[in-house]
Amino acid sequence: MKIIAFTGAGISKQSNIPTFMERPDVREKLFRSYAEEHHEEYNEVIKQLKANMNGAKPNDAHYALAEYNIPVITMNIDGLHKLAGSDALELHGGLPDDDEMDIAWSLYNKPVLYGDPAPNYSKAYAMCYDLQPGDVFIVIGCSMYTSIAVDLRQVARNQGARIIEIQEDAAHNVRKTLEELLGKHE
Repeated sequence: MKIIAFTGAGISKQSNIPTFMERPDVREKLFRSYAEEHHEEYNEVIKQLKANMNGAKPNDAHYALAEYNIPVITMNIDGLHKLAGSDALELHGGLPDDDEMDIAWSLYNKPVLYGDPAPNYSKAYAMCYDLQPGDVFIVIGCSMYTSIAVDLRQVARNQGARIIEIQEDAAHNVRKTLEELLGKHE
């Protein structure tokens, strides 16, 4: 049985990172057109995002995925999967380095903005097309807001994989789910 995890903002909420659903003022400014037309305002939004994530630490959901070596596809730009030890496929890139903040508006994949190509989408689709009946696709803290979130679930379902949704209390429910699936208890 193969297991793939697909994560969104809900996995990092318990690491004190607000979701975009809680910050619609931010989401509306993450468009390429906004970045190009409002350089300084966009750079300020990115600085605020980065400030919200500075000091954030992975929670047990991130650590459990790393400990069980579960391949991760994430929509998050917070880097918490990598801090926990996973080699996550980051669909939307990451945040600019501190020395890039003044030119944040001109960067691509730091993060991927609405209106930009997302180079890792094809890799995510390929991972899901490799699923087979009996495999598991765990969706953790992911809304149905973006088309990629809807599409990957559908591809996994079409491949015959079992879909498990963990939308609440990921910090506790991810490890519990993995232990049940893999028959390992600590």
